Amino acid sequence: MASSPRSLIVTVFGLYAREAGGTLPVSGLVRVLATLSVDTQAVRAAVSRLKRRGMLEPSKVDGAAGYALTGSGRRLLAEGDARIFHPPRAELSDGWVLCVFSVPETMRAKRHVLRGKLTWLGFGQAAPGVWIAPAHTMDAARAMLAANDLAGYVNLFRSDYCGDAPVAEAARQWWDLPRLEAMYREFIDALRGDPGADQALPAWIRAVTDWRKLPFLDPGLPRELLPADWPGHDAVTLFGELEADLAPAAAAHARRLLGV
Repeated sequence: MASSPRSLIVTVFGLYAREAGGTLPVSGLVRVLATLSVDTQAVRAAVSRLKRRGMLEPSKVDGAAGYALTGSGRRLLAEGDARIFHPPRAELSDGWVLCVFSVPETMRAKRHVLRGKLTWLGFGQAAPGVWIAPAHTMDAARAMLAANDLAGYVNLFRSDYCGDAPVAEAARQWWDLPRLEAMYREFIDALRGDPGADQALPAWIRAVTDWRKLPFLDPGLPRELLPADWPGHDAVTLFGELEADLAPAAAAHARRLLGV
């Protein structure tokens, strides 16, 4: 999986900035990204884009130029932590949450934002204007709607499936499971193998960067609704093994390069 400098920098801030007070020096960031073959110009350009997006803001670290996480940047990372490192898996008995929305034609931008946010929470489209997810998504959906001023266009329901078709068959219509399966297999193929102790830092940053989008696209369906050879299970196991094997050495190396 090819990762952009911007995505790699978000990972670095997520892994190492908060324990350093939320601010990292530009020089240290350049040194860390150099281990991933990202040059200085690309780092500075990516940081500028993250600044424009409101995730980072200029700051100082012992008088040197640096960047700090903004309030929204901290919230974004905090929201992602549990999903990335402890992705939820529903039970069939949990039921579902339905999101039914009606956004006026004159507000297409809001409709686009809503659909994107629902997808990012793991919702699938059951019908036009009707999206579905496992019930554990309810709290995250409420928070997302409030944060994006979308609650007035949406009704949320807890529900059970009562259709004639098997729910596993229906789920394959609501979510693009073949695409997600392919992404999991790509992750496994790219990250399998021992990178060596001297490569712990770049290997761990790449692993987290490649991994962190997958739990947001995976609705966490009950195991009964997934194929027996579903690669998501192996991918979760692999990511846990990578964390145990790489994260401690990577953190020590990162602190030396960042000077924090």
